[in-house]
Amino acid sequence: MIKTTEIAPDIYCISIYTPEFNLQFNQFIVKDDEPLLYHTGMRRMFPAIHETLSKIINPSQIRWVGFSHFEADECGSLNEWLKVAPSAQAFCSTVGSLVNLGDYADRPPRGMAKDEIVSTGKYRFRFLPTPHLPHGWDAGMLFEETNQILFCSDLFLQTGNVEAVTGSDIIDRVRNALIKSQTGPLMGAIPYTTKTEQLLREMAALKPKMLATMHGSAFAGEGERAILDLTLLIKEVLGGR
Repeated sequence: MIKTTEIAPDIYCISIYTPEFNLQFNQFIVKDDEPLLYHTGMRRMFPAIHETLSKIINPSQIRWVGFSHFEADECGSLNEWLKVAPSAQAFCSTVGSLVNLGDYADRPPRGMAKDEIVSTGKYRFRFLPTPHLPHGWDAGMLFEETNQILFCSDLFLQTGNVEAVTGSDIIDRVRNALIKSQTGPLMGAIPYTTKTEQLLREMAALKPKMLATMHGSAFAGEGERAILDLTLLIKEVLGGR
């Protein structure tokens, strides 16, 4: 099941719900002078995402392809997108570029330092390195400064086939998903390190008005409060491990 929603001016969420995981996989496309795709989706999802994205923009016009960390749902179909968009360049953290994309990507990627900007025309995207949050050493987040949207990858993970955007508190949903992730094959997916709380508080200080997550509903509201609530939740669930 695939659906498209404009979650903010010129920013669209393409969401694929997979019943076998009871999980949504969200890709974000920014319609601007230099279109940006954030999250590529898995390789097997590429045909469906490509067809859906084609109704928003011409895929060959994509200029930027970004993601948080090296993982199949984040960048699995990267090279398929690079083939259909000849001017596109992948971008990720400097670490991600050095240890993963420099070899994986069919064209040289752009490694991003802290607070470095990607401009698409009307919109500016600031890169925030977040090592080991949500997962690997190479992780990072993206903050769109005009609409104040934080693209926060697997933070605020929610299960189920939920609405594209909600203004309701999502912490209970996140709590349920986080607790469930502590058993079975996903155990330990999100580490708790000496830097976890600091990184979350730095993101909260941006005072985002929307939190665009990879899995589940984007949250429209007081993002600072939601991130501080998440900080307490992560410490409660993961900090004692």
